[in-house]
Amino acid sequence: MRKMLIWLPLVLFLGFFGLFASGLLKPDDRLITSKMVGKPLPAFALPAASSDRPALTSANLATGTPRLLNIFASWCVPCAAEAPQLMALRQAGVEIDAIAIRDARADVDRFLARYGNPYARIGLDARSAVQIALGSSGVPETFVIDGKGRIAYQHIGDIRADDVPMILDRLKSAQ
Repeated sequence: MRKMLIWLPLVLFLGFFGLFASGLLKPDDRLITSKMVGKPLPAFALPAASSDRPALTSANLATGTPRLLNIFASWCVPCAAEAPQLMALRQAGVEIDAIAIRDARADVDRFLARYGNPYARIGLDARSAVQIALGSSGVPETFVIDGKGRIAYQHIGDIRADDVPMILDRLKSAQ
């Protein structure tokens, strides 16, 4: 029995090492799927986040035409990086609305003056309540909203140039 106890630490170490190695060789799936896709937007009414754009309500997103809903913040570095892609989508005729989270109107105005303003409406979600209700985990995130106000697709992270054709396809299929 004593001889077996001597080998116990080695057996435990090999067991932990095997568990660690299996995690490295076969990592978890990193794809995040939203539970809100296919569901209607939660009802909300947000005040205007910008001096030159109107406020945003969930009713504004159920107009019969698919559109994008972008979640951003003036303090978000990836939000600034995705600004050229949002402007390109706007120039392609895409209707884009936004929710600025945990922000101030003056900061949003400076951000839009610096990086461009592709948005038709911008709501201010000061406490991130709407962001959380949408199932958004951070900024930036973009939702494709169908004409009936249902979430058709959720894009997590910044939109990059190679994502633009896919976003356009998702908008087209949301009609």
